[in-house]
Amino acid sequence: MTIGPIQLVVLGFPEPDFHGAIITELERLRESGTVNVVDALAVHKDSDGGIEVAHLSNLSDEEAIELGSKVGALIGLGIDGEEGMAAGALEGAEEAADGVEVFSDEEAWDVLSEIPDGSAAALVLLEHRWAIPLRDAIAEAGGFRISDGFVSPLDLVAIGLVTAEEANQLHTFETATPSRT
Repeated sequence: MTIGPIQLVVLGFPEPDFHGAIITELERLRESGTVNVVDALAVHKDSDGGIEVAHLSNLSDEEAIELGSKVGALIGLGIDGEEGMAAGALEGAEEAADGVEVFSDEEAWDVLSEIPDGSAAALVLLEHRWAIPLRDAIAEAGGFRISDGFVSPLDLVAIGLVTAEEANQLHTFETATPSRT
């Protein structure tokens, strides 16, 4: 099976009330062959930093625990609390013993610390199906990935792609946390 490039997207929400519009759009992208949702978790962080985790799919919690959470294993958070976290760590250790290079603690992305207390986040592991032919063409030409990342709209002003006003609007749209009422 050919798998496309995988990206972990962490989306913040002021309240743990996820709306169907995001799921609808992800389903549309899946149907078009653009992306595939490999896994998704909802994380609610209470005002004291306590964490509750739920699987975002049509699986029951028991099925999600049985199948394992790819997002949970990636960030060191098990859907089944500490037992799930320990199982994820064991799975990672077994992969490392089989010669798979696992990133060090210095390289790890502490996703959970970036979620503000008293808010929620959706952690979506996306497979970029559209990128498979491009990636394969690059590899066949002898190329390889050195780095990647999203460019902030604010950085696009310097190269003339957007105006300062447009960049500020995009940046605010992408990063603003709505006030709670």
